[in-house]
Amino acid sequence: MEFTTALQTAANAAAVSCMYAMIAVGLSLAFGVMQMANYAHGEFFMAGAYTVYAMYALGGYPYWAAVAAGAAIVAGLGLAVERGIFRPTRGNVLAGFMAAAGLAFIIQVFCGEVYGWGLMRYIPKPWMAAFSIAGADVDVARIIIIPFAVAAIGGLIFFMRRFRLGRALRAVAQDPDAASLQGISINKITALAMGIAGALAGLAGGLMSTIYAVTPVLGHQVILPAFIVVIVGGMGSIEGAVLASILFGFTHTFVTTIFDAVVANMVVVAMMAAVLIVRPQGMMGRVAV
Repeated sequence: MEFTTALQTAANAAAVSCMYAMIAVGLSLAFGVMQMANYAHGEFFMAGAYTVYAMYALGGYPYWAAVAAGAAIVAGLGLAVERGIFRPTRGNVLAGFMAAAGLAFIIQVFCGEVYGWGLMRYIPKPWMAAFSIAGADVDVARIIIIPFAVAAIGGLIFFMRRFRLGRALRAVAQDPDAASLQGISINKITALAMGIAGALAGLAGGLMSTIYAVTPVLGHQVILPAFIVVIVGGMGSIEGAVLASILFGFTHTFVTTIFDAVVANMVVVAMMAAVLIVRPQGMMGRVAV
């Protein structure tokens, strides 16, 4: 592989890693607090992308306003899903998962009926510039997500370690019964977790909307890799989700460039199996006792 190709591939891998980190961190946070897997989380990502398409590409609103609106709208969607699905099914993992899967298909059908089936919506980039690094041209749209991901995930970790409400999130994730005895409202914390998860997914979808073709099945394309990342990193571990996202993003992108996407998928699945054989709880997951 030539140096310029390797550099461009590394930039693409960094963007993919940041995208999956934002998706997986929210998914892992929600799982850690609620002990339920949100299968509709990919549709949260898609909703952020469609919000940018509707407001920026069709409505003429500024791009950054559309991205911010996408994060806010999907955060609200996360709150609604927590209240309407996960709170009533608390304690019943299968019921919650099936209800979320049904919601995912509902959102897909809604977007397909509103924006059209089989139509790939391409969103014009608000900038056409590219960074030139050592002879390699790197698209600005692929780089811009990196500082946003670092700021969002770093801010979340800081919030969870330094603020009382953030420490309450960690307490509920570690032991909800003990947290409840200390006066922490489980309902408020689960709603907060889903709101944050939705905001991160919506932000990722909005930022990547100018790179990926926006379709009703976009969420389905990202949810399975996101689950792989969360499982490899360790269910409920934010740091593990970030580490696994980097590992997944670089491995999949470089193998795809050298070989093809089919081989890359095989390598990633084999890597997941190897990690789980050595550490069934994931790279940074806690051992169940």
